[in-house]
Amino acid sequence: MPSFQCQTCGAAFDVARGTLERFPGWKPRFCRAHSAKKRAARPGGAARKFVPASVFAREENLTLAQVLAKYSGGPTTGVFTDGSSVPNPGPGGWGVVWVDAGAIREARHGRHPKTTNNRMELTALIEAFRLLPDDAEVIVHTDSRLCIDTIETWAPAWERKGWRKKGGEIKNLEMVQELLAQRRAHPRCTLQWIAGHSGQRWNEYADSLSTAWMRDEL
Repeated sequence: MPSFQCQTCGAAFDVARGTLERFPGWKPRFCRAHSAKKRAARPGGAARKFVPASVFAREENLTLAQVLAKYSGGPTTGVFTDGSSVPNPGPGGWGVVWVDAGAIREARHGRHPKTTNNRMELTALIEAFRLLPDDAEVIVHTDSRLCIDTIETWAPAWERKGWRKKGGEIKNLEMVQELLAQRRAHPRCTLQWIAGHSGQRWNEYADSLSTAWMRDEL
């Protein structure tokens, strides 16, 4: 999920891609707590155009039990992944849950003291493929379009060019190479985008795993 830095408090905050797509060209500048406070008047008294705070995705930081009690929608079979850092960069975590017809087969999570959102998203996907057998035929979900584009489109092209790309270095190269290898080792799996923070039970569950390091209770 894309992250931005609040120009008032400096905190990192996430905005759902669906929201960004509804407002082409909009670059969020303020977190939910401060967006409404930035309706300062322009010279002459005209109010500045602003985006209501309600469009910002909320990071609820629910426990696993709370997620299961609150959410019921979305796919019931597949592997669901998520990762984030708070702030970005900063400490972060990742989470993976594999479910079959609504029953959990396996779940994993971890944390890192200094990382980025993208590194945690990549880690979650690497761990997802690692827990699957080579002949698995399931959908692996991520809410990071960047990760999908990287592995399904850009990384093979970079590989053909000797792991080089136009315009600079490849960020998180070792992780990209590992994820590409894991993806190829599971040819029957499908890597698919899922909307983050949209009330889909198992995506919310993966999100809860990724933020478990922030809580006393899993």
